[in-house]
Amino acid sequence: MTAPVLDAPALEKLVSAAVAAPSVHNTQPWRFHLVPEASVLEVWAVRERALPAIDPEGRALHVSVGAAVLNLRTAAQHLGWSPGVRLSPDPSEPDLLAGVELDSAAVCRAPAVEALYAAIWRRHSIRSPFTGPPVPADVLAELADAARAEDAELELPDDAETARLLHLTAEAERHGTTDRAQRAESRSRVRRPGSSLYGIPASALGPQDAAGRLPMRDFGALAPEQHLAPQRFEERPRIAVLLTHGDRPVDWLHAGMALEHVLLAATVHRVRASLLHQAMESRFLRWEARDAHHGPAFAQMLLRLGYGPEGAPTPRRPAADVIDGS
Repeated sequence: MTAPVLDAPALEKLVSAAVAAPSVHNTQPWRFHLVPEASVLEVWAVRERALPAIDPEGRALHVSVGAAVLNLRTAAQHLGWSPGVRLSPDPSEPDLLAGVELDSAAVCRAPAVEALYAAIWRRHSIRSPFTGPPVPADVLAELADAARAEDAELELPDDAETARLLHLTAEAERHGTTDRAQRAESRSRVRRPGSSLYGIPASALGPQDAAGRLPMRDFGALAPEQHLAPQRFEERPRIAVLLTHGDRPVDWLHAGMALEHVLLAATVHRVRASLLHQAMESRFLRWEARDAHHGPAFAQMLLRLGYGPEGAPTPRRPAADVIDGS
């Protein structure tokens, strides 16, 4: 196949795919810098987009950037490169979280990569009830393989463990509602029409579970006028836990890459995903969320998987706005 050219249109396609990744509360905490002489596209953290009350260690920021790196790698493969990814490549630059090398052409475009690339533009989180049948075991196994490909694990707990995880999430949701700093930080990320391209538009929010079984994040807590009418959610939710074997910043980046790989693979199969992040925002509850029988591992995200309507998109900054020197 013809070797790809790293010109301005290719750069825009790469970064447009990267910024389509999910980020905690749609903070989009990333920027990109091209090193043309090395054919490297660097991914930098934007610390001013961080959430100090919810994410004081920057773990969720790293997970968000890792998801963008996965999209960037997928887009590079789609365009014809065989990209190399280096995470945290320079210890003297802690905000330089990844470098993607684009100096060699791929032998061919793999159908699996093409499917993942197409899913980048159709992947949206959902905060409403699932209405379809359970996700088949073979699809769940494929999602677990996607996580494993990025040095992470996707655990599928049984009913008793699922109930325990949902209890931890409910505890974390109560804390996030009553803690003044966390509540203000979360609620300030709800985007009003015509406001910033960061944050979550009200159209992308969801209702609470009428049965109280699923603790969905309540962005309108303590503001009853903002509540949607409660709805009945699925009785037996399929929860998955994303785990890493370490808990350093580089492991958080791997978690983000694994999360996005799982989400894209799910989208290929028309499986929707809802991210339950509340318990991940407490050091104690995140430790409790791991299954002690799974071995030494660290929980990085809870996912709820199922079939239902396509989620509403959230806004993104244009590629040109997040590329240095553009």
